[in-house]
Amino acid sequence: MRSLRNRKRLASLSLTLATLCLAATATSGAYAADAEPTTAAAGTYVALGDSYAVGPGTRVYDNPDDPCRRGPLTYPRLWAQQHPSYAFVEASCSGATTAELTSRQVPQLTADATLVTVQVGGNDVGFVEVLKNCILTIDDKDCVAGVEAAKAAATSNLPSALAGTYASVRAKAPNAKVVVVGYPRLYTIGGSCGILGLSDTERTALNSAADTLDSVLAEQATKAGFTFLDPRAAFDPHTICSRGETWVTSLEWSKINESYHPNQAGHRDGYLPLLTALAG
Repeated sequence: MRSLRNRKRLASLSLTLATLCLAATATSGAYAADAEPTTAAAGTYVALGDSYAVGPGTRVYDNPDDPCRRGPLTYPRLWAQQHPSYAFVEASCSGATTAELTSRQVPQLTADATLVTVQVGGNDVGFVEVLKNCILTIDDKDCVAGVEAAKAAATSNLPSALAGTYASVRAKAPNAKVVVVGYPRLYTIGGSCGILGLSDTERTALNSAADTLDSVLAEQATKAGFTFLDPRAAFDPHTICSRGETWVTSLEWSKINESYHPNQAGHRDGYLPLLTALAG
């Protein structure tokens, strides 16, 4: 009888100890969860754009064989590096037009995006072909005629294309701050280039193309309720033929796809501070 009572006491004690152990384990688990909470991203930044938003001009690429030519030294990457609490999505791709951006890049936006940059429009008006024409033609008139055709396309066809693209961005990212990024002028007129290369007439024409393109971008950005980032004033002392540090690449016959793009300094010292001033 006494043995039976002892066994019951031992069983009861074992049950009590087991209950205490379970409670202690549960309490320990809850404390660990509280001590190491999951950190939510402060926001999501999505970069959309063409070659000016990726690597050409920086000469540093994730994969040189990737046609998008993305690299680590561009203003979107640098901004993301300075804001590690943000999730970052890089959708930009070299050569993108508004149509390609809408069909291939915008689908990568999500409703929780808090910051979006959009840099597109130059390829829509054939700016690359305009540059090639000015480089290869001897007569200034041929270059100027090509520039005027691109400017006409920018004022007639580009506004509706941009409006459609911007509307698709807003539909996919309804709460995001959207920054439309413009293009710099390329040349300092009467600068340090001398008589080599393009004439000042051709250089002036190319600068006017950038002005027209940026005017269209700014107007459509305002209509969409977006913010326009204008790089021209910051870049002007650093354009080709300037006497300061150059922020854009000049013509390189051996590396034609590096030509006429922001270089590492252009992204780091030109675009990045402007974006930071607008986006934080």
